[in-house]
Amino acid sequence: MSTPRRAYRSPRREQDAAATRNDIMAAATELFTAKGYARVTVADIAERAGVASKTVYASAGSKADILNELITAGVEGSRPDEAMVEIRATTDLAEAMRVLAHRTRTGNQTYQAALDILYAAMPVHDDAEALWEHGTASYRAVLRDVVAHLEGVGALADPTRAADVLWHCFGPQSWRALVRECGWTWDEAERWLATRSASLLAAQGA
Repeated sequence: MSTPRRAYRSPRREQDAAATRNDIMAAATELFTAKGYARVTVADIAERAGVASKTVYASAGSKADILNELITAGVEGSRPDEAMVEIRATTDLAEAMRVLAHRTRTGNQTYQAALDILYAAMPVHDDAEALWEHGTASYRAVLRDVVAHLEGVGALADPTRAADVLWHCFGPQSWRALVRECGWTWDEAERWLATRSASLLAAQGA
């Protein structure tokens, strides 16, 4: 009886494949941002990445597949998950809002290009709205965890609609409005949202 042949794995080949895929995703991000999703072809992405069109399909999928991945990474990456570790260490409302402002700012700033692509693609891409709803549902779940913690430590007088207040202040749409549409710096937006959110939550219990 013959011994089963082991599948051959080449670490170098895997590294090259990963690098090629990263180049393709970076090229797509640049083109979607500059020209809009609808005006970009797979051939455009391939040319920018320096590969053949068939390599784009083999490595990253169709144009829609690439957009789906970029959007998912952008929305989920902008979530304030890491903020919870720091927020659980404080019982002060203002400090919690400063942490939340900084963490959501970091996420939204890092994934700004992907979020811009999402906004531009929503009118023309069937899955964009569904991806937005899926990603923001988990984003809002983190904000509800923040509210639960603050209520539990007595830092929140009235939790009614508190999660909605946090979404209003720290959701991707708020950062986009202040930074992209109003021309604020990220620092200015972070400071203002931290102060504004604390004031709104404190006023609920007044």
